[in-house]
Amino acid sequence: MRHAPALLAPLLGLGLGLALSQLAAGATDCKSIGLAEHLAFTPAARARWLAPRVRAPGPLDSLYGTVRRFLSVVQLNPFPSELVKALLNESASVKVNEVVQYEAGYVVCAVITGLYLLLVPATGLCFCCCRCRRRCGGRVKTEHKALACERTALMAFLLLTTLVLLIGVVCAFVTNQRTHEQMGPSIEAVPETLLSLRGLVSEVPQELQAVAQQFSLPQERVSEELDGVGVSIGSAIHTQLKSTMYPLLAAVGSLGQALQVSMHHLKALNATVVELQAGQQDLEPAVREHRDRLIELLQEAGCQGDCAGALSRARTLELAADFNQVPSVDHVLHRLKGVPEANFSSMVQEENSTFNALPALAAMQTASVVQELKKAVAQQPEGLRTLAEGFPGSEAASRWAQALQKVEESSRPYLQEVQRYETYRWIVGCVLCSVVLLVVLCNLLGLNLGIWGLSAREDPSHSEAKGEAGARFLMAGVGLSFLFAAPLILLVFATFLVGGNVQTLVCRSWESGELFEFADTPGNLPPSMNLSHLLGLRKNISIHQAYRQCKEGAALWTVLQLNDSYNLDKHLDISQYTNKLQQELQSLKIDTQSLDLLNSAARRDLEALQSSGLQHIHYPDFLVQIQRPVVKTSMEQLAQELEGLAQAQGNSLLGQRLQKEAHGLRNLHQEKVVPQQSLVAKLNLSVRALESSTPNLQLETSDVLANVTYLKGELPAWATRILRNVSECFLAREMGYFSQYVAWVREEVTQRIATCQPLSGALDNSHVILCDMMADPWNAFWFCLAWCTFFLIPSIIFAVKTSKYFRPIRKRLSSTSSEETQLFHIPRVTSLKL
Repeated sequence: MRHAPALLAPLLGLGLGLALSQLAAGATDCKSIGLAEHLAFTPAARARWLAPRVRAPGPLDSLYGTVRRFLSVVQLNPFPSELVKALLNESASVKVNEVVQYEAGYVVCAVITGLYLLLVPATGLCFCCCRCRRRCGGRVKTEHKALACERTALMAFLLLTTLVLLIGVVCAFVTNQRTHEQMGPSIEAVPETLLSLRGLVSEVPQELQAVAQQFSLPQERVSEELDGVGVSIGSAIHTQLKSTMYPLLAAVGSLGQALQVSMHHLKALNATVVELQAGQQDLEPAVREHRDRLIELLQEAGCQGDCAGALSRARTLELAADFNQVPSVDHVLHRLKGVPEANFSSMVQEENSTFNALPALAAMQTASVVQELKKAVAQQPEGLRTLAEGFPGSEAASRWAQALQKVEESSRPYLQEVQRYETYRWIVGCVLCSVVLLVVLCNLLGLNLGIWGLSAREDPSHSEAKGEAGARFLMAGVGLSFLFAAPLILLVFATFLVGGNVQTLVCRSWESGELFEFADTPGNLPPSMNLSHLLGLRKNISIHQAYRQCKEGAALWTVLQLNDSYNLDKHLDISQYTNKLQQELQSLKIDTQSLDLLNSAARRDLEALQSSGLQHIHYPDFLVQIQRPVVKTSMEQLAQELEGLAQAQGNSLLGQRLQKEAHGLRNLHQEKVVPQQSLVAKLNLSVRALESSTPNLQLETSDVLANVTYLKGELPAWATRILRNVSECFLAREMGYFSQYVAWVREEVTQRIATCQPLSGALDNSHVILCDMMADPWNAFWFCLAWCTFFLIPSIIFAVKTSKYFRPIRKRLSSTSSEETQLFHIPRVTSLKL
């Protein structure tokens, strides 16, 4: 029964829990219902959005940055507004000197190209004639002391130059391939972009109709959740009350168990007392008879030994505990007759099952109201049915679509030509890069063979073929360099002139905003290029401003001021849904009378326990008798002492009588005293258990009865408040779905269906296509190829000079030391005759 005090903790906290639950029931807490989930609507104008094109970061970005910085040095002049204005409006008035002045940096590069084109092939021709007469590029005629140092330095410079060429040609290969790979998709993106722009405002009524049809999505979601609204309400009531119900039912179950334990101990106490009193009546005469006989025997004159001591102990041979003195519990048992009548464990389990079935019960009770709600939700507002009707058209949109269609059709032949010429450029680039790579291979093979020939030159039996082959490979690389110098520099300058001007004239001014300023300045563009009228925007609006508005999310809805001609709010009015749902939800009711908490039998048991007077039993009276021994003198010790006296007696008859008394005492102890002692121990267990549990048991019983009565009375009101709270939360959740739809329709109509984002997206994509995807790799290609072209000059010089040292030397260096120059004499081996 030691667990009984633990009942106080939940019972003491139950009152506070009830109060807190009552306060919380009136507050709006929608955690159990939750907010409206996100609805995934299908974009009606998804095809009208242009996906932004972005060049992914890569290892060539640093190379692109270097080329741009180089071009910024070549072209220091700002954007030529006057020159472009004259070219667009009256091309005949363009002066050549103005063009040359603007292109001064490119003119300088053209001069350098001309010098390279003139001097390098001429030098190659002269070198070829010189080689034919064997007057240059020969071999070292005399070996001298500084030969090794010169040879090592030349080989090092040639190797360094070759590595630079190798890096350059690898970059040229990569950028050439990158340019070719991106040219095709970039060209294909032009008509795709124009097509997307042409469909900017086309088929708007069909798209608006598609928007209206998606009202079925929130309708289906609300209808689906209405099927589970009863379960949700029951679950919310269950969730908010379980912190009160579960502890109370647990307390009832624990109290019922404690009641059963107390009744068990009370009945055991009463039965044990009866048995002890009956045993006491049987034991007392027998003890008295043995005491009288022993006193008579021990007082005889012939008794020998310590008869006086035995006599003294025999005189105290009497009962110590008197169980007739303990209080009676019959009146308590009479009041608790038939207790426990109820099966508390089964009752608590049944009440728990009933409480846990609240969601299903609520679903059954709200089924009819839910059907009415679903009928109201299934209707579509009149405004959505007429959403596409009366949407204003745009005459400018028709002109814009026709102009874009004309541009698209006329651009396709030019784009095909551009793609064809790009293929030619790629092939020529691959061939020339392969030539440079062949020069690199000749240099590397020449260096390897030459070094191999030099390492074997100290061997008298070596062959000069390796060094000669190395020299020939170097000279082959020189010949290739002279032969292809002109095509290389021509390709470099041609691609440089085109790509450089695209970067400096278009891309740089586009990024800085100078191109927009030029287009917005009145008089710069000819009348046929009046973009404001073509795009259908407000009059006198600048292209730069329209671009910024579109990029920031503005739409043609705002630009064309469609709010004055189309009342969108009228078409999106769904207040009828809110009113209907609110009225129907207010009629929801939940009956909680099935929650009994405590049946009549259990209540009678607890009330009987409360009025039984169990707490008034005076348990110390029991403990007084329990603490006393059954017999004052130990009968075992007395019997043992009598056996010793019997052996010490000279009178055999007296000894036999003492022996007989000792045996009688032992039998009496085993037959009467030991059972009494067992009953006393059993009584002690029941008394101790009742004494420890009784003080709190009555308090716990009163608390449980009071809490059950209070909760039973307040439960309907609490359920009603929770139902109202959950209904409001459910209404807010369902209205959230319709609000999502309204917000999505508003955004779709005003920002997506008629958005001008494709305009800014087309401009941004055009910039990415032209500058990032085409111009950057294009410029990087000619930059790397120019790198290789100009590094061919030191490669030629170092290769020609290095090849001399790989050929056989005609005259070796003589030495004054005879030990160094004299050949070792190897004696001939002859046969020995024995």
